[in-house]
Amino acid sequence: MRVINPPPNPMNHQGISEISFEEAYSVPPEQTARALFSRLPHGSDYAQKLIECLATGYLVAVVESICIREMQRHVDAASEVVVGRTIDLEHKGPIPPGSTLKLRGWVERLGQRSAKFCIQASDDHEVVCEGSVILVVAPRVSMESRIAAKVVALGTNADVGRVEDAPGKCAPFDSFSLREQQIS
Repeated sequence: MRVINPPPNPMNHQGISEISFEEAYSVPPEQTARALFSRLPHGSDYAQKLIECLATGYLVAVVESICIREMQRHVDAASEVVVGRTIDLEHKGPIPPGSTLKLRGWVERLGQRSAKFCIQASDDHEVVCEGSVILVVAPRVSMESRIAAKVVALGTNADVGRVEDAPGKCAPFDSFSLREQQIS
């Protein structure tokens, strides 16, 4: 009979449970909605009509990167990788370039291989962002092999694993019922 030992658990639960941070972030002009959308093929036509404020995508990236940095300090980077699982942020107010964001966060809940951070960001006038970020500590080898399999699939068959075939949380799109709802 072969005995399978459980994988080592180098994730430092005690250290992660004590994570909290407060720091400042100065918003650069290249992170505005106008600047971001002008670089996207489908956004370049209307980018100049957008306001000059921090793009929500960059706000998410800033918040997630700080949480990952904090959690990364408590894992074995050679064998584990910290990845985002769920991001639930409410972008509550405009943040012009040159503003200084005050970011606060702490671990609210800890799972066996995950942590939920509560986040709040303010500028000099108001709370501009609140929400949560859930990060997972995954085996590096497993994530790298999943990525490699997808890269191989990209090179062999572009139709394999189409998004349309993947299960998801949203109801299937039906343009007729959408039109019907708009008319009602």
